[in-house]
Amino acid sequence: MTRNEGTTDRILRVILGLATLSLVFEGPQTAWGWIGIVPLVTGLIGTCPIYSIFGISTCPMKKS
Repeated sequence: MTRNEGTTDRILRVILGLATLSLVFEGPQTAWGWIGIVPLVTGLIGTCPIYSIFGISTCPMKKS
């Protein structure tokens, strides 16, 4: 799997994932917080399946 997420995108996904996942343990304690696993995992591995489907990439261009 090729990486299609840039550094900023990955950092934002990890932060958003952790914040959403925290809703399971703090605050309203709702099960919807488990959705935070998706941006957390995609941010950690650097690949977004939806980006792949639509041909989007936020990685910087490699110079040749």
